[in-house]
Amino acid sequence: MGRKRMEGWIQEESRHLLDTINETNSAPVDPTFYLSRAVSNIICALVFGQRFSYEDRHFLHLLQVFTGVLQFGSSTWAQLYNIFPWLVELPPGKHLKVMNDVDEVMDFSRGKVPEHKDSLDPDNPQDFIDCFLIRLKQEKDNPSTEFHYENLIASVLNIFLAGTESTSTTIRYAIMLLIKHPEIQTRMQKEIDTVIGRERSPSLEDRKSLPFTHAVIHEVQRYIDLVPLNFPYYTTHQITFRGYTIPKVMMNKLFKKQGKRSCVGKFLARMELFIFLVSLLQHFTFTTPGGPESIDSTPEISGFANLPRKYQLIATPR
Repeated sequence: MGRKRMEGWIQEESRHLLDTINETNSAPVDPTFYLSRAVSNIICALVFGQRFSYEDRHFLHLLQVFTGVLQFGSSTWAQLYNIFPWLVELPPGKHLKVMNDVDEVMDFSRGKVPEHKDSLDPDNPQDFIDCFLIRLKQEKDNPSTEFHYENLIASVLNIFLAGTESTSTTIRYAIMLLIKHPEIQTRMQKEIDTVIGRERSPSLEDRKSLPFTHAVIHEVQRYIDLVPLNFPYYTTHQITFRGYTIPKVMMNKLFKKQGKRSCVGKFLARMELFIFLVSLLQHFTFTTPGGPESIDSTPEISGFANLPRKYQLIATPR
């Protein structure tokens, strides 16, 4: 959809996020849904071309579904289902509720497709569904195409699940670690105040002028190891795959730019992490009722994903 357009969505959503956190009046709150609503609205803008009110009941229910699916996916039972798929056929089990919840999200996505068909302008697509529908029409006579209706619905589900929980969980983990290490939080705020101030919304261009903040965000991602069971992202020896030669690439501990092989959502996620976190630190100092010593940064659940423990957030306006 273009970097500037996505950046604009994130900047706008960050203002909504700041307003809702400001309404807590420095009372302790669970930050989970505050962050999930903001991040999910970016995905809504990308996929549906619209954002939802933070009070929209259907929207809030979908977020609960996403959280439940990720938690279940990281459970021991889910790992067993992955290893022994035939277990899924044996009721009862929590997997049945998760599968029903997933069906509900897919039904919600299906309901959006007719609206897009009615308003579709092939010369001016507004979102992911528009782009997919255009490609679907172009390849309607191709029997081997992957652009068909069910793949559209499945792709929307994947984008929501991957794009909402992964980013919002990373931000929640980042704030937890900044509470645990207040000296890092203070240093980031000083750098942000010097470069941006507290009035202007941060942009991606500011990243090169905020080296410490940029490095902390990367360190958070390294430290939390959000998806420990993900595929390895380095090769131990040179291989040839589908005509491409992939050289030996070992894990490099230095902080530097890597090659082009990466998660397709990485660019959007990094924009969100940077703009949301910088915006939050511009306007608030984060603490917790029990102080830094009360923070336990070890995962509460460690399976498909490392999920942080619940904590109470106090956001004090600066």
